[in-house]
Amino acid sequence: MDFSTALRTERLIAIIRGRAAEASFRTVMALAEADLPLIEVSLSGHDALTVIQRARAELGDAAWLGAGTVLTAADARRAAEAGANLIVTPGLGAGLEESVRQGLSTLAGVLTPSEVIAADALGVSALKLFPASVGGPGYLQALRAPFPELAFVPVGGVDAATAPAYFAAGAVAVGVGSPLVGDAADGGDLDGLRKRAAEFKAACAG
Repeated sequence: MDFSTALRTERLIAIIRGRAAEASFRTVMALAEADLPLIEVSLSGHDALTVIQRARAELGDAAWLGAGTVLTAADARRAAEAGANLIVTPGLGAGLEESVRQGLSTLAGVLTPSEVIAADALGVSALKLFPASVGGPGYLQALRAPFPELAFVPVGGVDAATAPAYFAAGAVAVGVGSPLVGDAADGGDLDGLRKRAAEFKAACAG
């Protein structure tokens, strides 16, 4: 399944930004076991590249395993070397350009129409509306008017209660960090994570 199809099928990207590498790895595995197959590990988390490398070894080549907060070309190269096959950026820049150059699936951070145009011109896979909380579902709906064919994924301030409104506004998927992951990636409760995973999966069901 290619990334575009996976986005539209699963409708949820789980975002992990942990203070403990072992806990982050266990969180990745728990999410995969909970049938949430689109997982992003932020490079701003502790020892994130090792987490990605270990998770890739466990999940196999076919799994969608992303590196987030990719800012520089070096970030993109290191993420790909660690096994990431999805690159997620907070905005436009060298990290995004290098990821596209390598032929990796990319989720490009955008907020304004000008950024949407620039990202689309690069040939990115989808557009991460970030931070989505700035304008909410109403802003996404307005932004989609001139770009009805593009795939938007709101991230930042999205939870199980607001996700349906973003889908109603035209999102193909949402990206969710702490409302889903909680403290699991810092060594916290994995049982709570599994419960939230089921709730989010229901909220994002097409």
